[in-house]
Amino acid sequence: MSGALARLLFYPTLAYNVVMEKVSLRRWFDRVDETVILGALPFRSMTRQLVEKENVRGVVTMNEMYETKYFCNSAEEWQAAGVEQVRLDTVDLTGVPTLEYLHEGVEFTLKHREQGNSVYIHCKAGRSRSATLVAAYLIRLHCWTPEEACQMLASVRPHVLVRTAQMEMLRRYYRQVCGQSS
Repeated sequence: MSGALARLLFYPTLAYNVVMEKVSLRRWFDRVDETVILGALPFRSMTRQLVEKENVRGVVTMNEMYETKYFCNSAEEWQAAGVEQVRLDTVDLTGVPTLEYLHEGVEFTLKHREQGNSVYIHCKAGRSRSATLVAAYLIRLHCWTPEEACQMLASVRPHVLVRTAQMEMLRRYYRQVCGQSS
């Protein structure tokens, strides 16, 4: 049911995100560090800016295929722009990235970090699914607790919303990569 609800609410909530970026202090994306940019759907019209101005050479898409079908680059279009994409399908609104997805996304990001590239990590709004992955990246990089990682993200992107189930997954990830309990 949550997948069907997410599909039903996709366009209204996408429109809400576009409006909020225009009428509030919300930005479409925010740079977290020299490697990671956390953001909302990277529309095709943003490709040049992301590649040329932000040095994006990697994209992690936390969306299901229907969410990116009409507005965003396909894997082939990203590749033609010199950008490697990895897709980690996670249901909108209620979805929690799996531990496997967290590991895969973080390793992809660290590979690009070593090459001096930027990685654009996104979901629909850049608030929950993608923020969970970016928090995992910060945990891996600094051995921060999930709470510390999320607090840092909120200082950069105040409308981040890591939900309870996502936070629990981050605690599991933290125990695996830092060998400690939180």
